[in-house]
Amino acid sequence: MRAVIIGNGDIKNYERIKKKIQNDDLIICADGGYNHAKKMNIVPDVLIGDFDSAEDFEEVKNRMEYPVRKDFTDGELAVQYANEQNVQSICLIGMTGDRLDHTIADIMLLEKCSSGVLIDDNNEIYLLKDKLTIHGQCGQTVSIIPIFGDAEGLRTRGLEYPLKNETLHFASTRGISNVMTDDTCEVTIKKGLALVIKVDKV
Repeated sequence: MRAVIIGNGDIKNYERIKKKIQNDDLIICADGGYNHAKKMNIVPDVLIGDFDSAEDFEEVKNRMEYPVRKDFTDGELAVQYANEQNVQSICLIGMTGDRLDHTIADIMLLEKCSSGVLIDDNNEIYLLKDKLTIHGQCGQTVSIIPIFGDAEGLRTRGLEYPLKNETLHFASTRGISNVMTDDTCEVTIKKGLALVIKVDKV
């Protein structure tokens, strides 16, 4: 089972985002994410948060309310709940926007997902821990960004600028703007962590 967590960040292209959600997904709204769900005619399985942003949520039967003054964001509480349901993967939606602090923190929540992706109007963001297979289209941009240190032993398949057991150094931009040469590409890493970002435009 996959969990989809809808946050209170920016969503402009509701039609595109809704296509990413499957009928059998466990839908978790993190507070104001419920407002996005309503616009997509999605009824969440559970609503989690301090409810300072969700509007007209009384009809949601399964609610987990937390105090406004707390140690974790509503998004992290939603990830914790998803992990407790033993889901196989987590899709984070509505987790980016003009609050850069929230955006960075929410991207880092991928580390708490055994398998996960963060999707916004323009990107799919993955955390590379060992191996990733990215599905897309030939010509799409894929960037590899080391975090917390160097990304060592990187190998790629299906990208225009291949990496063959190489290191991308932390704070280097070398991994930006690679290009898919097929409808799938693979990236593996031996040591370290990296964000892999597919831009959903050809």
